[in-house]
Amino acid sequence: MTVGTLLALDLVIAVIASAGWLGAGAAAAGGHRRTALGAATAALAATLARAATTIALAGAGWWFAAEKVMLAAPLALASVVVVMPRLVRPPGDIRRATLALLFAGYAQSSALLVTVLHGYPLSAGVVLLAVAGVAAATLVTWRLTGARPAPAISRAAGVVTLAAVTAGFGLMVDADASVPVHDHSDLAAPTAGDPTRRFTLTAGTAVVKTEGRDVEAWAFNGQVPGPALTATVGDVIEVTLHNRDIARGVTLHWHGYDVPNSQDGVPGVTQDVVLPGARFVYRFRADQTGTYWYHTHAVSDVGVRMGLYGTLVVAPARPVPGVDVVVPVHTLNGRLLPEPVVQPVGTERRPVRLRLINTDSVTHRFALAGTAFQVAAIDGTDLRGPPSVAETAVLIPAGGRYDLTFTASGAAVGLFVDGRIVWSTGPVTAETGGWPVLDPLSYGTLGPAPWARFDREFTLVLDRGLDLHGLLPRYAHTVNGAAGPGIADQSVRYGEIVKLTIVNRSLVVHPWHLHGHHVRVLRRDGQEARGSPLWLDSFDVLPGQVWEVAFRADNPGMWANHCHNLPHAEQGMTLHLRYG
Repeated sequence: MTVGTLLALDLVIAVIASAGWLGAGAAAAGGHRRTALGAATAALAATLARAATTIALAGAGWWFAAEKVMLAAPLALASVVVVMPRLVRPPGDIRRATLALLFAGYAQSSALLVTVLHGYPLSAGVVLLAVAGVAAATLVTWRLTGARPAPAISRAAGVVTLAAVTAGFGLMVDADASVPVHDHSDLAAPTAGDPTRRFTLTAGTAVVKTEGRDVEAWAFNGQVPGPALTATVGDVIEVTLHNRDIARGVTLHWHGYDVPNSQDGVPGVTQDVVLPGARFVYRFRADQTGTYWYHTHAVSDVGVRMGLYGTLVVAPARPVPGVDVVVPVHTLNGRLLPEPVVQPVGTERRPVRLRLINTDSVTHRFALAGTAFQVAAIDGTDLRGPPSVAETAVLIPAGGRYDLTFTASGAAVGLFVDGRIVWSTGPVTAETGGWPVLDPLSYGTLGPAPWARFDREFTLVLDRGLDLHGLLPRYAHTVNGAAGPGIADQSVRYGEIVKLTIVNRSLVVHPWHLHGHHVRVLRRDGQEARGSPLWLDSFDVLPGQVWEVAFRADNPGMWANHCHNLPHAEQGMTLHLRYG
């Protein structure tokens, strides 16, 4: 059983326990003895079962079990201690057990709410709020059932409640005070040299055709995807961006391309947003070969989805013979792009390179039928000793790129995305759904060992929680218990070797993306990477997974570090790496 499955199972068990105790209390209050005892027995079983899931999660990592061990377990123990005498020897009038059963329900529900609304890390203030909630609910129930609490209990409950409210207010004040302010006024355009490749991109609303239907879109130069940008390593690329009528503004981010910081295209961090009627000129040297893409980073969860993206391919100085095909996959208004294309490549043996780009916010499954192939590169970096594989699918995370190479020999070859064919050399039918999935961490030839030591280490725990920064609370995607823009910056120094440990406590996939750097994958879930050295800029962190990656801090500036499920980023899962 995976840690992600354990997290989901633990949550289900916690809901059952809470509902069981509350249901038993309600039944007891109504005098329904059999129902109350049955519900209480089920709740007790769920409470004990959660002890097992908590132990298992603690074994996988403290991040997964902190609030369960420190809060849920003591509250569960208190519930069992209070309730057991009523279950072992039920009172003649079951209504006399109401308060004890509801207390157990309040305790279990309070712990559940901390997991769902706060998560990791657990703080003293949150513990006080949770305990105060249980105490207050119990006292109110005590009054409603006709009994009066002892004076000492009333005073203790009042003190706990007052302390919890004070702690909660302090948490909100501290959260507001931690919001970083990014000043990019001193960023200057780099001296990359005179441009050798010039492009002009105009962002605007448009109507494009897909599957024969008109679809409203936001587009570069009136097309989705935008113009394909190409260059040769050593070129100086200059792109002039105009905004015709995108009211919320646009920028250009070069996804996976480690440009100078001032050219990274993140509004409010490296530049101002380009508003309607304005323009911005990007200039950088093409010093990385490979497959990349560009997209707006202004309101990107909407802009990219609506069509503000395109491809960037940088070729090596010496041309590589063969057929080169770029396949940017995107979902526009519920329709998968590109539309199916048949591209005959002849009957002679010819090398073919498929550059696969996932521009969506979710993972896509790619399968190449009719031939063996190699994964030549991932995220723009060539792999070492990639072996040929066949009838094997690849999962490409949001923002990720895979280059597949094969030799065409006359037989029809087809590329399927999530079971739908998008490119082929001729008629192809294949059932690819049952194919195994390639694991890039064990693919290719092992390279030299990575760094033996690290100058700086950070842990990012991904979760969901209540964010109180704004005027209204929101249920945000969080990092270490906070949501952007209230997440503290990570500070590094030039030349340091930096290790990131990324932990996913949530129940959804988070494709992680650090701007301006590629990271070397060290381990996943404690297992060493055993294949080709893997340098990524986008990788899926599944529920319950722990990734350990590292990079050299060699590109100064202020860099976004975020989930590339862009709605998640917009809902708080964005922080920044700052060079000191």
